[in-house]
Amino acid sequence: MEPASSLDIYHSKTTVPLPGIVIIPGGSYKQIVERDTERVAITLAAQAFQTFVVRYPVLEQRSYSGAKRAIAQAFDYLTAHAAALDLDPARLGILGFSAGGQLAAAYSNQLGTKARFAGLGYPVIQPTIDQRMGVTTENVAALVTAQTPPTFVWGSVRDDVTPYQDHIAVYTAALARNRVPFELHEFSTGGHGLGLANYYTGIVNNQRTDEHMARWLPLFLDWLKQLESE
Repeated sequence: MEPASSLDIYHSKTTVPLPGIVIIPGGSYKQIVERDTERVAITLAAQAFQTFVVRYPVLEQRSYSGAKRAIAQAFDYLTAHAAALDLDPARLGILGFSAGGQLAAAYSNQLGTKARFAGLGYPVIQPTIDQRMGVTTENVAALVTAQTPPTFVWGSVRDDVTPYQDHIAVYTAALARNRVPFELHEFSTGGHGLGLANYYTGIVNNQRTDEHMARWLPLFLDWLKQLESE
């Protein structure tokens, strides 16, 4: 793996290969926030997914390009070892939160991406908060093509870190222009950095929860079922 990076594997032994989700946490490159890691992985594992968390370089080692390399390496490893991990690589996707949402979008648009779907939670899209994060990123909306995988996006109108017009609206417009299937949920409640938005993540997130915004997860799971039926 890329220096200062690692891959957490939550392997559920099964009799048939399961779909997989690679989780990219947020944290503004200052930390890998706990609300987006194991708790999300375990929640999705309980829904019959093989789950994985990429821990990319933060703090003094922070690097946007390094983080992108770590994610690509993780996907290469997972697809190469899919049989041992009881993983169906044809149903492997990516799920990112905040800064991790930008990284997830970047990887989903990478030439030869192995992500078959993408989920983006209140993602950074344009480099409007690079100075705050201490990295140099890119406008990932400019990377969207007709080959971008189906994408699920959610956020909150109360988000003042990645406001809708500057981030989600820009990305979904690019998806629409390129006729990429997508689903968008912009909640009237909640805010930035809520993770699952429920009690399970709230207890490691300053008790920040929002029952309405927490509906993103069942909506995401329903969307994935719809994708498989098409």
